Amino acid sequence: MKIKIESLLPIVFFTGNLCIGKIYAAETLSDTVKLKEVIVTAPLKTNPDLIPLNVTQVTSDEIEKSGESSLLPVLVSKVPGLFVTERGFAGYGVSGGSAGEVNIRGVGQGNKVLFMIDGQPQWAGVFGHSLADTYVANGVEKIEVVKGPSSLLYGSNAMGGSINLVTHTQREDGLTGRARAMFGSFTTQKFALSTGYKKGRFSATLSGQLDRSNGYRAGSSFWLANEFAQLKYAVSDYWSVAGMLDMTQTHANNPGTVQDPLENMWTDVFRGTGGIYVKNNYSNMDGGVQGYINWGRNNVDDGNTPGTTPKDYIFHSTDYNMGFTAYESFYLWQANILSAGIDFQHWGGHVWNTNKADEALRTSEAKHHVNEIAGYVMMQQGFLNDLLNINGGVRLQHGSSYGNIWVPQAGIIVKPGKNSQIKGSFSKGFRAPNIRELYLYPPANPDLKPEYMLNYELSYRQHFLDYRLMVGAALFFIDGKNMIQTVRVDGRPRNINTGRFHNKGFEVESSYKILQNLQANASWSYLHTDSDNLYSPKNKLNVEISYAPGNFSFTLEEMSIWSMKNGNPDGCTENYSLLNLRAAYTMGLKIPVTLSVKIDNITNKHYEIIYGCPMPGTTIMGCVEFSF
Repeated sequence: MKIKIESLLPIVFFTGNLCIGKIYAAETLSDTVKLKEVIVTAPLKTNPDLIPLNVTQVTSDEIEKSGESSLLPVLVSKVPGLFVTERGFAGYGVSGGSAGEVNIRGVGQGNKVLFMIDGQPQWAGVFGHSLADTYVANGVEKIEVVKGPSSLLYGSNAMGGSINLVTHTQREDGLTGRARAMFGSFTTQKFALSTGYKKGRFSATLSGQLDRSNGYRAGSSFWLANEFAQLKYAVSDYWSVAGMLDMTQTHANNPGTVQDPLENMWTDVFRGTGGIYVKNNYSNMDGGVQGYINWGRNNVDDGNTPGTTPKDYIFHSTDYNMGFTAYESFYLWQANILSAGIDFQHWGGHVWNTNKADEALRTSEAKHHVNEIAGYVMMQQGFLNDLLNINGGVRLQHGSSYGNIWVPQAGIIVKPGKNSQIKGSFSKGFRAPNIRELYLYPPANPDLKPEYMLNYELSYRQHFLDYRLMVGAALFFIDGKNMIQTVRVDGRPRNINTGRFHNKGFEVESSYKILQNLQANASWSYLHTDSDNLYSPKNKLNVEISYAPGNFSFTLEEMSIWSMKNGNPDGCTENYSLLNLRAAYTMGLKIPVTLSVKIDNITNKHYEIIYGCPMPGTTIMGCVEFSF
């Protein structure tokens, strides 16, 4: 006689902060016993169910259906309250006139939203800015977005929220893969190849991506290459180890604004990320260690106004951001989790100019670095059969440039019904001053203190009709203090901690599976701020309808933006609505082949997210994709 036992085993994995993953095991018992399969997952930071803040997850299916090679447009369409600046059709760039600034609920300027790859922080060590062109779909399985301060878990730069790119894990035995080629407007070409292999306890993934475009404005051509590799091995049922390497190279040309055009303005960027982690998992405790490094090399020609003499120098910078984290979770009694850990981070870089005529001649050269170390503890306790959960924690972080800062967080999660959830929270977030603000150029001030904000939030989510219908809402109030601003002191510019802002608003969203092959989603976010923040829409509406009859699939998206300041000197705000369509057909061949077309801005709407940088009208991309 054979007995089939299906079990869902919860396991907490380490990455330096609280994380709950899952292993599914199917065992067949007869005269022999089949050992459970162990899948080594990416080092996720935390289970969203344990976070008292508002969390949005973007799945691999949503990323694939978007047809985007960059993840930022996907986030704008899927995450209420999140917005990203764009200056053109392809590429975000760095240096003057760059785009790709991410803000959540009006908080984001100055790198106040932390991007991570498998929990590893991704930002330039000198200027502290995000690295928009490196956040590509290549090798990414899902995205976890925390709206609100994540500094308890991640420290600095997670002041307004955090975005964790979770890399792909090969789950099928054997070799699988996918290849994609896209062609479209402005001689744009996009190619991607990914493959994975798994045998027993070992798995590996390897992928590459190449994007090229002439751009829709003269002098806006762009190309990007990305390579990703990952190895994972389950040493035993209790220990696992993994390592990853991600590299990106980009070249972006910037024609400036319509009012102030530029010639010869370009940036060359190389970024790399590497990491290794070891995890343990026992019945009453689990944790591990993770080490990482993120580094970059950047070359910039600031360009010149048409008709004037080109600059006689090239700007160069190298930067790094490295560290490790050690963590352990303890299950002391029923419905209790106690987590404690230590983080260390060392970041900095080197900047200089070289003369175009004599590359050996260096000017404006400087080197600086900052060390940060932190300890944190967090506990969650459940009551009344998980009806009520209380979560609280505190972090103490010390920075070599700013001293000590305390980061508290407290929250409550109530489940009044089987299909409903209420979250309430108070949290603090902060951003440490970057090297440019501390040490470089005339406004520098080595005595700067971190910016910080206090966040108060209440959210509700309810499922109906056997989970076919979901509705949710969130209210928030943000009190920002100690903002770093450049003012004139004794007739000279100087960075000082002086700014303050208040943001408040709400978000509502719903999802309805009307039929098995017909789905509708909608969200609306409202923001009121007393500051002059740019690129923070007062209203943002997203609507999506997906229909998949047979081998066909159709997705119609609408996004509307109202009352957004885009830098117009007249003080006028930007308002626009965009309509996008994606249609695909999968041929039932031995090797699946999918043909698709993506049409953006169907109504040919004229709009400018950044003042002086008109966005393209209707654009079309065609795609062919093979799976094996």
